[in-house]
Amino acid sequence: MGPETSRIVDLTHAFGPGIAGSEEFAGERREPALSLRRDGFDLQRHSLPGAWATHVDAPAHMRAGGRTVDQLRPDELVLPLVVIDLSAEVARDPGTCLDVPHILDWEQRYGRVPGNAFVAFRSDWSHRWPSQDAMRGREPDGRVRSPGWTVAAIDFLVGHRDATAFGHETIDTDPGHRVTSDADGSNAEEVAARQHPAEARIFEHDRYQVEMLAGLSEVPPLGATVVVGVGKARSATAFPARVLALVPDA
Repeated sequence: MGPETSRIVDLTHAFGPGIAGSEEFAGERREPALSLRRDGFDLQRHSLPGAWATHVDAPAHMRAGGRTVDQLRPDELVLPLVVIDLSAEVARDPGTCLDVPHILDWEQRYGRVPGNAFVAFRSDWSHRWPSQDAMRGREPDGRVRSPGWTVAAIDFLVGHRDATAFGHETIDTDPGHRVTSDADGSNAEEVAARQHPAEARIFEHDRYQVEMLAGLSEVPPLGATVVVGVGKARSATAFPARVLALVPDA
């Protein structure tokens, strides 16, 4: 740790077999590749979707020709961390969306969002991990409600505050579960953008995001530095990451 860092907070969920995957794909599978007794090394083969557990989504995740995980620059992976806390609002209304007025209210308290920031939405949704139904926000009546970002908030943070990356505790950037028919003949990319407009807007701005963060309740609204330790997987559109917050002395 540097001389000004008082503690390191892990913003990452641990994952493994038995933790459910999403509705679109299964979770992790592991099998032995080498045996300590037979080979002198213990090595496992892992099979898991790139976009599961705490992970980075690069622009190519939803944008043809967008940058992939290995093309994210080193200076984009170590950033000033801004945490906008709407956990109380989410507790009252699980469908709460982080919008421009929330950003302006944050700035009234803490000052202008610094340039090149990693802006994280604290909802305390991470306390639901690892239950898939709970993370999805599935309610007893079958409805799905979960917090998310608005397109206006993404546009404001990029266009007026030059944010570099976004993070949240939920499975998706957008609130709840959107269902859009593709009966009009639109291609898959256009349909996905309609279903997930805030997520698509992040990638349209050539920014990246980290989903399913943990531990945001342990970091201050401003002053920490985030380190996004993502594997440099060539041409990967999404990949698991170990995300750390370096918190300075008070």
